Amino acid sequence: MLLHVTHETRYEYSPPVETAQHLAHLKPLATGSQKLVSHKLSIEPAPAQRSEQADLYGNTRAFFALEATHDRLVVTAESMVETSQPVLSPAVARELPWESVRERFRFRKDATFDAASEFVFPSPYVPRHDDFVAYARASFVPGRPAFDVAMDLTERMYADFAYDADSTEINTPAVEALAQRKGVCQDFAHIMIACFRTMGLPARYVSGYLLTQPPPGQPRLVGADASHAWVSVYLPGEDDGTGGSPGDWVDFDPTNGRQPGEDYVTLAIGRDYSDVSPMRGVLHGGARHTLRVGVTVQPVGEVVDGLPQTRTQSPSQDKESP
Repeated sequence: MLLHVTHETRYEYSPPVETAQHLAHLKPLATGSQKLVSHKLSIEPAPAQRSEQADLYGNTRAFFALEATHDRLVVTAESMVETSQPVLSPAVARELPWESVRERFRFRKDATFDAASEFVFPSPYVPRHDDFVAYARASFVPGRPAFDVAMDLTERMYADFAYDADSTEINTPAVEALAQRKGVCQDFAHIMIACFRTMGLPARYVSGYLLTQPPPGQPRLVGADASHAWVSVYLPGEDDGTGGSPGDWVDFDPTNGRQPGEDYVTLAIGRDYSDVSPMRGVLHGGARHTLRVGVTVQPVGEVVDGLPQTRTQSPSQDKESP
């Protein structure tokens, strides 16, 4: 698919902001199933400084600084992405039991370093907790292949959890969302990652977009979509006598009970939301602000002209939804 994504972020400040520095993760990644065709990042007012570089995980991170007083900030990212159906790498040992994957990531002196090991440890939004182990156990059946464990957990969460945009905030602990069995895709991704990490397996957070379909007979609404989040699980290759050959990351979406396909656009990857938040900044002034986010994902050929309409969010959050 050839998809056009517009992501507009609009801040309005009271009183005005005097100076500000911002970081943005708004440029889609290039992956094995995704090619970035074009990307443009527009910023109003124009920043005094602006740069772009790759972060630790290979995401493109944009930095910009505003040195003049301003009462609003509008950041618009327009991207065109060519996607294809993800294919499981032949290097992956699909039938490898989850216990064998766990053993590969146990600490051993002089063991060969595997970059995926970084995603076994707790992170700011994904702590260790016995409640995650208790929920995960039903999927982590002894001897079950790690791929099947991930698919089972994805489907269980889809059945057990209710999507409720008003049930959590950006800083709601994942264990609280687990207890109430409701939240948004960000919560579900953190819960699934926590389940894997507490069982000793690597899992990482993926931010991006999902092409949604309008109701039959209704036009696609500009600005009505939202950013999305799902989970990537590391599946090693066969044991080659040196601790295991390299494998690959495989994506799962517990919010929708499925694996992502060509209707998904990957934006950034990290340990959790804190590594890949679309926008963050440090401000001098602007004690109060409102935030409006508008996202439109459309197949090229039905791109709607005009500026994105925006949806209002509370000043303290930039939650994602499916």
